[in-house]
Parts: sequence; structure tokens; C-alpha cells
Amino acid sequence: MGTIYPGRYTAQMEGTIVVFIIGVRVNRLLSVHKWLPVVRAMGPMLQELYKNPDLGFLHSTYHFNLRGVTLVQYWRSVEQLEHYARHGQQHLTAWRDFHRKVGSNPTVGVFHETYVVPERGYESVYNNMPVYGLAQAGEHVPVSGRTDTARQRMERL
Repeated sequence: MGTIYPGRYTAQMEGTIVVFIIGVRVNRLLSVHKWLPVVRAMGPMLQELYKNPDLGFLHSTYHFNLRGVTLVQYWRSVEQLEHYARHGQQHLTAWRDFHRKVGSNPTVGVFHETYVVPERGYESVYNNMPVYGLAQAGEHVPVSGRTDTARQRMERL
């Protein structure tokens, strides 16, 4: 679970960041043979990314729901994200397998959304939490008088 940090903290990042949301939606729950391999393909991709920090990947969190799993990922740049999508061995394998085994079969869906967040274009606060989300991708720092409000956190740089 991680150490709980009592009090208020925020995340601090330098420069523009990319937030990439990617997920799997199970459309037919009983077709486990179709959607389980898609879900399982995420693990090897994350292992590859964490082992190679030069790829530009910063951190990811998993979020489960009744119909699937969503990952929120933080990247240094769109260019590095695109490079991984086109050249990452685990991603290419998973993408090819998905198109070969699932294709346009409506049993399982995949989605992604990409957001480019400029410096000073975000704010965060974590109350009585372990280091989480953007704070894991960047720096986890206590909220101070200069960063007490959301507006102050967005203007802090």
C-alpha cells in the first residue's frame, strides 16, 4: 500500500508533461478467451517501460472497473510516447496479437486518450495519501503557504 503521508502534499514537475489514458473495455464478459489476453498484455509493456526510463515513460496507475481496466500514464513528451507505440517490442507484439485475434470482433475494445499539459497547466493535492499519480511521476512535496490553493499551485512555477 505504501507509506501514508499525513497532511497535504502536491506534485511538482518541470516542463510540459503528457498524460496518456489507455484501457481495455470488456464488452462480453463471458468471452474470457478474447479479453483476458488483451488485459494480460499490459503487464509486459509496463515492465519494458519501467526498465527503460530513457523511453520517456514516467509512471502509470491502474484503475479497475466492472468492464475492464484503465491506466493513467505520465510521459515526458508526445514524441517519446509515439516512438514507443511504433517501436516498443512489447507494444508491437500486443498490437499485432490484438488485431490478429480480436480485430473488429466486438467482444473487447481498447481505447486511449492523449493530453499534452503545459508547465503550470496542472495542479494536484494529496491529503493523507501515499505518493500517488503525478507525484510518483515527478516530485512529491508538502503544500506550503505559497501552494495552499489550487490557483497558487498552478502559478507556483
